[in-house]
Amino acid sequence: MADSPHDDPGIYLAAERTFLAWIRTGLAMMGVGFAIARFALFLRQIRGDEWTGPSVYVGDAVVVLGVMVLVVSVGQHLQLIRQLREGSWKPVVSRMAVVVAVLLALIGTIMAVYLLVSR
Repeated sequence: MADSPHDDPGIYLAAERTFLAWIRTGLAMMGVGFAIARFALFLRQIRGDEWTGPSVYVGDAVVVLGVMVLVVSVGQHLQLIRQLREGSWKPVVSRMAVVVAVLLALIGTIMAVYLLVSR
């Protein structure tokens, strides 16, 4: 058994699982963003017009957001491991989770309004 909580391997394994979850989230966001953007281009070809609406831009934004999630998650993971080793970790609300949720809600709202208006 570990002498102190920051020596417990389970703590580090939990941090690793959280990091891997953020990697899956970033990759999923990139895949969904790519699908949104490609679908918009597909619709443009079917219709034969040049206007794609916000779908291409929203898709690109979701891909960029996914990349940002990956980059920020690396930094946060390294910071967390350092804090665990030093014994200075304190529980906090994940700002990245809140920001990602708000941005995805905003993007979802934009897409919902676009779908309602374009009927």
